[in-house]
Amino acid sequence: MKLLDAVLAWCSGHIPHLTSRSHLFLYRLTGKRLGSRLPGYRLLWLTTTGRTTGKQRTKPLLYLTDGSAYVVLASNDGADTPPQWYLNLLRQPYATIEVNRSKIQVIATTADAPERTRLWPIALKTYPLYEVVARRTRREIPVVILRPTIAH
Repeated sequence: MKLLDAVLAWCSGHIPHLTSRSHLFLYRLTGKRLGSRLPGYRLLWLTTTGRTTGKQRTKPLLYLTDGSAYVVLASNDGADTPPQWYLNLLRQPYATIEVNRSKIQVIATTADAPERTRLWPIALKTYPLYEVVARRTRREIPVVILRPTIAH
């Protein structure tokens, strides 16, 4: 595992909420010039609709691509509960992502067993830190596929 993987895995277990908020603040403050890249990592910004508040919620997530789709893992930093953004997508699967400063409307689905079996090893090879995160939880981490859509 690379040093950056180990540092990110440690941070994900210790300061996730603070890191996410400060990251979003930096991203917006700099007009999206800073905060959209980490060396060796691909980052997107997922905006979901809060299932109880109806407010827009934005989170930075590591991603990989599968054809025209974007793939993210609902790891919640290894917690035994899924992340709020994932629960929001289960309620309202239409969302927006920002990738390389471009906004894309998407519809989210949780990978079925064959898709997960195919995508999980690719995700672990791309981001080895997820091996550390996956060991922290008893639940199976959902693989979420974000497919571009025209409108919703």
